[in-house]
Amino acid sequence: MASYQLPISGATCKGCARKISSALTAVPGVDDVQVDLEHQQAHVSGSSALSEAALQDAIAEAGYAPAEQHSDIPAADSHENPNADRSMQDISLNITGATCASCVRTIEQALRSTRGVKQAEMNFADRTARISGTANATTLIKAVEAAGYGASEMQPEDDGSEQEALEQAHYRQLLKHMWLGLGLGVPLMAWGLLGGDMMVRPGQPSQWIWLAIGLLTLGVLATAGRHFFIGAWKAFRNHNANMDTLIALGTGAAWLYSIVVVIVPGVLPEAARHVYFEASAMIIGLINLGQALEVRARGKTSAAVKRLLDLGAKTARVIRDGPNQQREELDIPVEQVQTGDHVRVRPGEKIAVDGEVQEGESRIDESMLTGEPMPVEKSVGDKVSAGTINQAGTLIYRATAVGKDTALSQIVALVKKAQGSKPPIGRLADQVSAVFVPTIMIIAVISALAWFNFGPEPRLTHMLISATTVLIIACPCALGLATPMSVMVGVGKAAEHGILIRQGEALQTSSKLDTIVLDKTGTITEGKPAVIAILCADGQQENTLLQLAASLENGSEHPLAMAVLREAERRDLTLSEATRFEAINGKGVTAIVNGQRYRLGNQRWLESEGINVSLSSDSLTQKGATPLFLASEGTLLGIIGVADRIKADSREAIARLREAGMKVIMITGDIQASADAIAAEAGVDEVMAEVLPEDKANKVKALQQQGRIVAMVGDGINDAPALAQADVGFAIGTGTDVAIESASITLMGGSLHGVADAMEISSATVRNIKQNLFGAFIYNSLGVPVAAGVLYPFTGSLLSPVIAGAAMSLSSVTVVTNANRLRLFKPHRDPS
Repeated sequence: MASYQLPISGATCKGCARKISSALTAVPGVDDVQVDLEHQQAHVSGSSALSEAALQDAIAEAGYAPAEQHSDIPAADSHENPNADRSMQDISLNITGATCASCVRTIEQALRSTRGVKQAEMNFADRTARISGTANATTLIKAVEAAGYGASEMQPEDDGSEQEALEQAHYRQLLKHMWLGLGLGVPLMAWGLLGGDMMVRPGQPSQWIWLAIGLLTLGVLATAGRHFFIGAWKAFRNHNANMDTLIALGTGAAWLYSIVVVIVPGVLPEAARHVYFEASAMIIGLINLGQALEVRARGKTSAAVKRLLDLGAKTARVIRDGPNQQREELDIPVEQVQTGDHVRVRPGEKIAVDGEVQEGESRIDESMLTGEPMPVEKSVGDKVSAGTINQAGTLIYRATAVGKDTALSQIVALVKKAQGSKPPIGRLADQVSAVFVPTIMIIAVISALAWFNFGPEPRLTHMLISATTVLIIACPCALGLATPMSVMVGVGKAAEHGILIRQGEALQTSSKLDTIVLDKTGTITEGKPAVIAILCADGQQENTLLQLAASLENGSEHPLAMAVLREAERRDLTLSEATRFEAINGKGVTAIVNGQRYRLGNQRWLESEGINVSLSSDSLTQKGATPLFLASEGTLLGIIGVADRIKADSREAIARLREAGMKVIMITGDIQASADAIAAEAGVDEVMAEVLPEDKANKVKALQQQGRIVAMVGDGINDAPALAQADVGFAIGTGTDVAIESASITLMGGSLHGVADAMEISSATVRNIKQNLFGAFIYNSLGVPVAAGVLYPFTGSLLSPVIAGAAMSLSSVTVVTNANRLRLFKPHRDPS
């Protein structure tokens, strides 16, 4: 046996420990791994053949090797290393020490200036940062730490319980600090309000009492206010200024002035020998109280993600071979389920992992993922998703995706990512924060100089009060919280309704849409067309035409092709082999069957090939059916009519969109008559028919050039370019992965009500952001002049620093509370 004690770096939580342990356990010969986070070491034991170099490589591969072992990773100012791992990745960090919008800007700048970082955004509401690029977690953590803040990597499998525990501990600590500050500050303030003497009398016993109080106040600053002064010092060392800077300067100046008054009162005029120990203590207590209330309210914003996480099953009943090669059923933790396992789910139980039904029939409640209330019938071959609930019947399904690969896990990841994104309106706070704190410090200095040079006696007292009050009242906490708090709640609310908002920009733009372009098949309609009629040319038989058409379409997954194949199967027709098959996008298919070339497609294509279309398809198009023309060589054989019914709620949803002032346009490759029939039934404003797939994006672009803000809603591969071109792309979640990846919003259900829901939630969120930003700006716009003394000529007094501290704390709590109002928002589904 051999044992090694290996240094690690950057491991800060249990998730890091799990990652290091997994990496080391995978090394051949390792028997046991113990990760010591406190001393940043990993203890490994195993066979004598175990290589220390292999263990160090494993730690480096996991991203936790000390700096000297990471020489292959380029630093921010180093030259490109061709041997370094340059693969793109998304990394999330938990951030500590950030207190305001200025901190957010500093951290984002530190991350973006790191080599390999393509994009970095910090969410002040949940104190996380999300980074895309080639830099590894260790490098990013060091960049944040170099900027004066703390960071640790978030693992994809983390359920947030560890972070929640840290938040609870932080909340309790803030309350403790609050009691320390208010415990000293309130009695002192009460003494002053009740007429007690707050002046220092040289040589009197009260001077020694005030000295003792000053030392007690220093104790409060060193304990309850310690984090403010540490944060200010770190910011100063990194040539920054933030909220901590303002609080430290304000409370420190009040205490320093007061202690000078106590120790050497003779250097100051008699009228200026007033002490302000109560202000320092009260401000520290009130700001800690405000932060505690903020932490408590902030915890509610992630309720949507917590509910999604709670949807997952804890255990699964898998069917595996036992010791005697007999099948047995075992209840195991869901984390131990492997791809390919057969899982049994009984009535009332949750689906543990994604899978495909192998045995049984049942109804599954998928409302928690899709927002659709009606249960869905499931039988052999159907897909089931983790977190959904089996209502009736027993199913056995094969696990196809486990862990972070399940649909539920990916939804949670998308929601978390979207909650951390910034809509354009939120960047206003970033721009302001760049100059905010330095500007406030300059205003405080100007105010102090003005009172000292031009103010009435006692000038020194007035100078101190005005400068301290300006510094305290202007802390940009509310400004930093205004946008991310609303975005977190809004994105979470959307997820509850089966709407996945992938980008912050889409969240904002959805509130400004005026035009909705809807794909027909699978979006307005069910996407499962059926053959409703067959028109035969002279001498032709229905079954013969259908057999030829099905032979041409055999193997195709196009919805119209599937309709023809299903009808042929229903009639028990035997298909012929088709060779030299060719699918022509937007036109049709051609192949050789029984030695003869056939074409099946739209009328325009056949006519362009010189085929005389002698049959009329008007009777089919009047019913909303798509006519498929079948021809042999140069002769038309017949027309197969395929119709796709509109979804049960499409008309109601479209009416709701029009009620909201939207212009609703249907776009389709169908011929005009067929498209008009569907459009009339659905109630759209305008129809764009006979549009080739590659032209859909051009149609959207043309609308944008008219000054319209356009949303595209689709579900197929051919919709992807148009979804990407639109101002906002809505992908129907029941559609293809390509469409979903091209869209900025995904509707997990198939209903168009999701579009209207998304727009309402977007409008409510943007309205909430504007309220928060307006409140934050108005607060500072009014608060700073009042703090500087603009009302003194009318009132004869200056604003107390204590009131300023209370107002500053209240502004943050107000923003958080207003954002949480969004949790009560419900989209209106009744178009009347």
